[in-house]
Amino acid sequence: MSNQKPVLSYYNMSDGVVAFSTTRHGGVSEGSYASLNVNEYCGDNAEHVAANRKLLATELKIDSNRIIIPHQTHGVETRIIGSEFLALPENVKRMLLEGVDAVITNVKGLCIGVSTADCIPVLLYDEEHHAAAAIHAGWRGTLARIVHKAVLEMRMAYNTDPAKLIAVVGPGISIENFEVGDEVYEAFEQAAFDMAAIAEEQIKRNPDATDPAKRFEKKWHLNLPLANKMLLMHTGVKEENIQMSDICTYSRVDDYFSARRLGVESGRIYTGIILN
Repeated sequence: MSNQKPVLSYYNMSDGVVAFSTTRHGGVSEGSYASLNVNEYCGDNAEHVAANRKLLATELKIDSNRIIIPHQTHGVETRIIGSEFLALPENVKRMLLEGVDAVITNVKGLCIGVSTADCIPVLLYDEEHHAAAAIHAGWRGTLARIVHKAVLEMRMAYNTDPAKLIAVVGPGISIENFEVGDEVYEAFEQAAFDMAAIAEEQIKRNPDATDPAKRFEKKWHLNLPLANKMLLMHTGVKEENIQMSDICTYSRVDDYFSARRLGVESGRIYTGIILN
């Protein structure tokens, strides 16, 4: 294990933070969890997860109990992590992180982050007040405008000015590979998203069709990274302050976890941010 070294994708957000996404490389997990999975909620071997967290902590030069990983449920619950959090008993910490999809802090040396495997991770940094957020935006969270909620929470907690936020939209599924049913398309349309910008219809061949009229089907595809970028801009974040990773997890499954490619019982990417 001594030769294991986590391979991370770092983001150049600001000198005030360390921001990154984990890849699949440099850990000890096996099979569809191979190799760097730090998420304990996706069915991986608990010892492997613990070992991977230690490896990640060493790489980040922090203690592993300072890596905050919420148990996400595709909701819009946000949790502010204060300095007192670290002193709480383990079971209370777990309870506070249960059902949480966005984490916010202004505590230095604490790594807050979210887990994804096709969903969209979003990081925010408020340079002025030295505060950060990590947000999990799958299609349900995007539909419910979770990034908007997180920005409002930062505004209330730290007096954050959205125009001064720096944002990263991390690795997630691209429009080419994110096919959705009509009901998902309609839900976004009813929620007043700009469908002309974020959706496109693609014609797919259906080789199993016996009826010639059904040999080709139209399927909707959604652009979740762009949808979240547009939500950030609607909340007042400047376009030039938003970095898009442009990494499609589905097409780069060898380097990043993709639930659509590997199945739900597979590892997760951890996208985190640490205030220096």
